[in-house]
Amino acid sequence: MQAGAALLVVVGVLLGIAALAVALARRPQAYQVVYAASLAACLAGFAVALSALLSNAASSVVLPLGLPWVGARFAVDALSAFFLAVVNLGGAAASLYGLGYGRHEEAQHRVLPFYPAFLAGMSLVVLAADAFTFLLSWEFMSLASWALVLAHHREAQNRHAATVYLVMASFGTMALLLAFGLMAGAGGDYSFAAIRDATRTPLAASLALVLALLGAGSKAGLAPLHVWLPLAHPAAPSHVSALMSGVMTKVAVYGFIRIVFDLVGEPAWWAALVLLALGGASAVLGILHALMERDLKRLLAFSTIENIGIVFACLGLALAFRANAMDWAAALALTAALFHVLNHALFKSLLFFGAGAVLTATGTRDMERLGGLIHRMPATALFFLVGALAISALPPLNGFISEWLAFQAILQSPALDGWGLKIAVPALGGMLALAAALAAACFVRAFGVAFLGRARSPEAGEAKEVDRFSLAAMAGLALLCLLAGILPGFVIDALAPVTRLLVGGAMPVQADLPWLSIVPITEGRSSYNGLLVFLFMAVSGFGAAAVIHRFASRRLRRAPAWDCGFPVPDPATQYSAGGFAQPFRRIFGTTLFAARDEVTMPPPGDMRPARLATTIHDPIWERAYVPLAGAVDRLAGALNRLQFLTIRRYLTLVFLFLVALLLVLALWT
Repeated sequence: MQAGAALLVVVGVLLGIAALAVALARRPQAYQVVYAASLAACLAGFAVALSALLSNAASSVVLPLGLPWVGARFAVDALSAFFLAVVNLGGAAASLYGLGYGRHEEAQHRVLPFYPAFLAGMSLVVLAADAFTFLLSWEFMSLASWALVLAHHREAQNRHAATVYLVMASFGTMALLLAFGLMAGAGGDYSFAAIRDATRTPLAASLALVLALLGAGSKAGLAPLHVWLPLAHPAAPSHVSALMSGVMTKVAVYGFIRIVFDLVGEPAWWAALVLLALGGASAVLGILHALMERDLKRLLAFSTIENIGIVFACLGLALAFRANAMDWAAALALTAALFHVLNHALFKSLLFFGAGAVLTATGTRDMERLGGLIHRMPATALFFLVGALAISALPPLNGFISEWLAFQAILQSPALDGWGLKIAVPALGGMLALAAALAAACFVRAFGVAFLGRARSPEAGEAKEVDRFSLAAMAGLALLCLLAGILPGFVIDALAPVTRLLVGGAMPVQADLPWLSIVPITEGRSSYNGLLVFLFMAVSGFGAAAVIHRFASRRLRRAPAWDCGFPVPDPATQYSAGGFAQPFRRIFGTTLFAARDEVTMPPPGDMRPARLATTIHDPIWERAYVPLAGAVDRLAGALNRLQFLTIRRYLTLVFLFLVALLLVLALWT
């Protein structure tokens, strides 16, 4: 059976599981059946997609559905095989986690039917090979995820998050619909093969690129289209949050790559500048927002904006190099983007699983009420630490590799033509370096406040380790983060068919290099060996521990802990999440977020404690989206009168719109 047909069978199985979940949803053990079946289906889909990627075997299937003259077309090539592997790997990890997490879900009848449907929708988007099937699958994916965000609908903030998400999803779908219309033209053949071969004016190609950026960027969480993401991701159940942040945003990246690098043709050089600017700004803005957050899941959601910015910045580099006929450099930048897609799917899912374990054990996401969890939940603490190190781009873990490749691509910018790119690319390098440093600070803060020190609340002090299924899912992702970091050459070689398909070049073969090193361009320029770095760190660490234990005194010494000059045995004297973020808030927050600190100091003799309240604003939300929502509300109120017209006036309006439509068609043709 061809890969395309086999993957459609997997999608059919997932849709069948969704139908079964409707019947079983209210039974106590239904979650075990749904998540176990979803796990098996996703593992099968991952195996098929990985095999198709490694063998570079393309296949296609046409079903008698959809538009009558097109049908429902599905295809697998190197690009779709890679993203299908990411989707199914993330789905398998989330399903394994759900086997344990599901027992704590209070509204499983609202989660179980939509969970496998969400997985099926993401796979259908990547498999689609015509515009109609793509958009239908995209909308199906959006609606399934919206239902999961709304699972706990009794909370007002969740209803608000679902509403904002639905509006942004509809906006994205409309933008993609217009993009496909421009690319297909008046011919009416919406298959990707026909769109790929069609001729279009530079203006139509540029407009299609902008619309694709709006449509896919809004789903991916690219600033300034990110406003739904920190609302919706925390509202969903934790394993769904991991899928939305780690996987669904990558499906949006796939949609953008498919349109811009495959369907629209040769893009204009200025498109690279737009992507570089938006990617760099998203990276810095997202991680600064994360540094200000005390809600652990919102912190991770804002961090997703940063990582999506890195991916789009690398895609901008690939476009810049491609426009300058530097296929080898374009392949390097595109490899960095795709490698970071995989890396983010791994470590962000791991971190959301860790946050879900903390929420299950303590009942809170507020870091100011956590602390000391490393003693109560040592395994979760270890796996969360691995994810924090990986997302901070520290060797020998996987996050370092993709960001290192991105900087290697940035170093090739002097060979670009045009002063705009010569200035923009080094500026991007500075922004990504700043984002990387801020990310390290952000996750030192997250891990330190949540897991180290003493418990700040009774719930944290009484926390217990989570179930073995949740731990197994986190352990598997932590291991993959390590393997992708110490053996990156195998991943780079697996991505070579994708880069050849899209930019006509690939990085040098890495598997043949000695000691499993990686060489992005030539050994004379740069090289890296993750395995040797890992061995050096392991030997140094264990060697130092062995020497200390061998020669140090064995006497037990006890002394009071350092109290920073405040000898009060109260957890409130510890460094807090707000205190850790205060320097960053004062440097960046007053300008970017209009941050204000208000201190309430009781008068002398008043025994009430002093209070510090911090107010942070989102300027994009308040200055762009709130006025836009108000304008739409006023326009809707004005148009409300159309509901009360007579039948003659309705017929007149229909006639006028018909005439206008005929005029548009006449001008179009």
